[in-house]
Amino acid sequence: MTSIANFIQALTKYEFLQSALMTAIMVGIMSGIIGSFIILRGMSLMGDAISHAVLPGVAIAYILGINILIGASIFGILAALLIGFVAAHSKIKTDTSIGIVFSAFYALGFILISMAESATNLHHILFGNILAVSDSDMLTTAIVLCIVLTFVIFFFKELLITSFDETFARTYGLKTQMMHYALMLVLTLVTVSALQTVGIILVVAMLITPAATAFLWTDRLETMLILAAGIGVITSIAGLYLSYSFNWASGPAIVLVAAALFLISFVCSPKQAFIRFKRLKTKAVLAHD
Repeated sequence: MTSIANFIQALTKYEFLQSALMTAIMVGIMSGIIGSFIILRGMSLMGDAISHAVLPGVAIAYILGINILIGASIFGILAALLIGFVAAHSKIKTDTSIGIVFSAFYALGFILISMAESATNLHHILFGNILAVSDSDMLTTAIVLCIVLTFVIFFFKELLITSFDETFARTYGLKTQMMHYALMLVLTLVTVSALQTVGIILVVAMLITPAATAFLWTDRLETMLILAAGIGVITSIAGLYLSYSFNWASGPAIVLVAAALFLISFVCSPKQAFIRFKRLKTKAVLAHD
């Protein structure tokens, strides 16, 4: 309790910690919302691919001295297009094309980082450091959050239909491909905004784990979005607390909290019914004996 009180007291005193908290909350909300659509579409691998594929764009933007959001967005969309093109024009499956494209982009990113001769400055992009978030980072995150909320509110019906039944969506007349690439663009923006928080290596966990945890508690999309956003906020705040109090790396701390909440949900959630299943199985064995 003393460490929590110290953390709260530090929040009232240090501006950098206030900025980190606000950024963590915004990243938690947008990651939970977009992550929900990613797992419902069975696109967890695509989320992993995009999060790694933006690295060369980040490096190029850093070299040119421009906003990393621009470079990362270009390479994120380029990766999504290349994955779709390879899968559509060859006999290999989508997961194979994802592995080829994202590993190539990731390798290119490392080469560009070494060419930039600024590996130290770009180190936080790989592993995150939310305690070093700047005002510009916070502003970028706020803009991306507004884009995510606007996108989901205005295209909720299209996202709902295409996430559960793409064939019906095409029959219904929806432009499923356009919706897919729009979601990929928003996913790229969320990925870039989360770089400062958890870094490229762990951003996929932030996208997937809170949404997967929410999925275990509900069958309604609206409820899942709210739960995933709430879980994202809780994990971000708790991870920030652990990072500040125990001098842990912010990214791994946030991801570990998210994993712990998923484990609790896996065991206790009514939808999963893991404990109930084990009890029923034990009773059945005893009755049989």
